[in-house]
Amino acid sequence: MFLIPAIVLSQRPFLIPHPLLATAAPANASILLSGVLLSLVVIYLASKCGAEFSKRLDFPPVLGELVAGVVVGVSALHLVIFPESGMEASDSVVMTVLQWLNGLTPDALTNVFQSQSEVVSVLAELGVIILLFEIGLESDLRQLKEVGSQAVIVACVGVAVPFTAGTAGLMMLFNVPTIPAIFAGAALTATSIGITSKVLSELGRLKSKEGQIIVGAAIIDDVLGIIVLAVVASLAKTGEIDVTNVIYLIISATAFLIGSILLGSIFNKTFVTAVDKLKTRGNIVIPAFIFAFFMAFLGNAIHLEAILGAFAAGLVLDETDARNELDALVKPIADLLVPIFFVTVGARADLSVLNPALPENRAGLLIAVFLIAIAIVGKVVTGWAVFGQPGINRLAIGVGMIPRGEVGLVFAGIGSASGVLDKPLEAAIIIMVILTTFLAPPFLRVAFGQPEEPPANGEPSLEPAAVVNEA
Repeated sequence: MFLIPAIVLSQRPFLIPHPLLATAAPANASILLSGVLLSLVVIYLASKCGAEFSKRLDFPPVLGELVAGVVVGVSALHLVIFPESGMEASDSVVMTVLQWLNGLTPDALTNVFQSQSEVVSVLAELGVIILLFEIGLESDLRQLKEVGSQAVIVACVGVAVPFTAGTAGLMMLFNVPTIPAIFAGAALTATSIGITSKVLSELGRLKSKEGQIIVGAAIIDDVLGIIVLAVVASLAKTGEIDVTNVIYLIISATAFLIGSILLGSIFNKTFVTAVDKLKTRGNIVIPAFIFAFFMAFLGNAIHLEAILGAFAAGLVLDETDARNELDALVKPIADLLVPIFFVTVGARADLSVLNPALPENRAGLLIAVFLIAIAIVGKVVTGWAVFGQPGINRLAIGVGMIPRGEVGLVFAGIGSASGVLDKPLEAAIIIMVILTTFLAPPFLRVAFGQPEEPPANGEPSLEPAAVVNEA
């Protein structure tokens, strides 16, 4: 899963700069804090209710969090909404409560709404960074290296097949112009590792061979997705491809990931030495997060992704002697911030684009059916690209690559902002993103069957599902 490309960070609608605490009037700063706190109350209630309900129906809890996000978001209750959805401050129930309590003017309410939305978005970004750090800690670097070649092939097939089939199909079947077709095809290449890895963890399959191939392929998908996005974004702006930028991305991405792993053994000794000398609270978890956030910063700074840096940091620290204690310390922090990410993903999904009664949706629905078929088939076939692994669950690998998550929404948002995508094609991409995101968790559960049982010898399981509290 690649998540949010740094090269387009400034173009993301929910990260457009707004007045924050530093520039808000003192009174508005207090009201902004109230809005953030009330939004977090809604998000946590939705997350826990959704996860518990989903668990009782024997579905992955993350699916419940996504659905709960839809319920409290733009599609239903309007409790957690964002400006990029086209909603106004007056449409937000939380903002209405704040206006009633504080007598805000319309302009002041709009400023608070924009700032509050950005704060929640930043918290969601921190949540997914911590999630990928945790996934890195729970991954086995040695096993990840063993499946490295298979992961590369799975990722390449998972990018090439949907991109080619989607672009060609849109041009030949629907007469979509070349550049919009390429943009839509690029949106089909993404994989949302945050959603898939959480389900794998809940099923106790993260450290299975299939799980490691999925995670490895999804990380490589991130790198390839960044490159594809750089190409199509350049094409949309100028009609030409910036070859220099593409080469830079390929070299920097490869050097970053390989360099992080190679330097791991050196850093491990430094980390353990530093931890042994610290005697106050947080002597393990604080240095670990300093490293994770610094790696995330580096990933962002060289125009890759913050989550790639966080994942690499987790892989490095997984090799330290303090790994088990650190793993236990990170989980409560992840339990606090990760649900914000999943609920906001659901909250941003506007299901009104699924309404065929609206004439403007009908053309998009027809194209969406095609994109959904390509999105599913184009990733499922990746399981059959695995070689030299007799008895491996190929269907599970393919299904694990299906969810597009917020990544596809980034493509749709950039395409719309640049004027490349018309409304029907933009709606079709959004529908594809929504359905692949929500269908993947139960499909993955079916593909794997029952969660793995604990070891028969009575030893505690090392699988994440045995130790991770449900989000």
